[in-house]
Amino acid sequence: MSDQALIEKVLSGNDHAFRLLVEKYRNDLFRTIFAVLRDQKDAEDATQEVFLKIYHSLPQYENQGLKTWMTRIAVNHAIDIKRKKDRRQEDVVEKIEYDNFMMERETVVSEVLTKERRALVRNRLRELPDHYRDVIYDFYIAEKSYQQIANEQHVQVKTVETKLYRARNWMKKHWKEDDFS
Repeated sequence: MSDQALIEKVLSGNDHAFRLLVEKYRNDLFRTIFAVLRDQKDAEDATQEVFLKIYHSLPQYENQGLKTWMTRIAVNHAIDIKRKKDRRQEDVVEKIEYDNFMMERETVVSEVLTKERRALVRNRLRELPDHYRDVIYDFYIAEKSYQQIANEQHVQVKTVETKLYRARNWMKKHWKEDDFS
């Protein structure tokens, strides 16, 4: 059965026709996505997401080469996933390097203001009780997950959640937003 006939059946509500399209193109799309992501599990998940996008986008398809159209959707989706993944994987060192790079581009006035704000935040963090400071630093500055913090502190995840909740309440009670401007 031709791609065009399958598309017409899918658009008329025949889900089996879409399954046939998936079977026909899943390996090609998987290989395309894997070439971008270089991770089998991520590529498998992304391939499923791409087929959902294709299913919902079929009414906009303009008969310009189905495989090319689907591949373009797959590549764009894989690139989006890769960008998101790369952003999540930045560690604190990269963040500091980026901040330093951006500071070099700022004006002298901006640099001074930025340094003053950072010093203020560091000083304000020192005001936090020790048991709150560690969890606030780990979660917001070091960007660790609840599980990572719990493992490092040898406590339950619920304990970390409670500490963060109490630390936030402490900050709301003792600090004003105007203190940081």
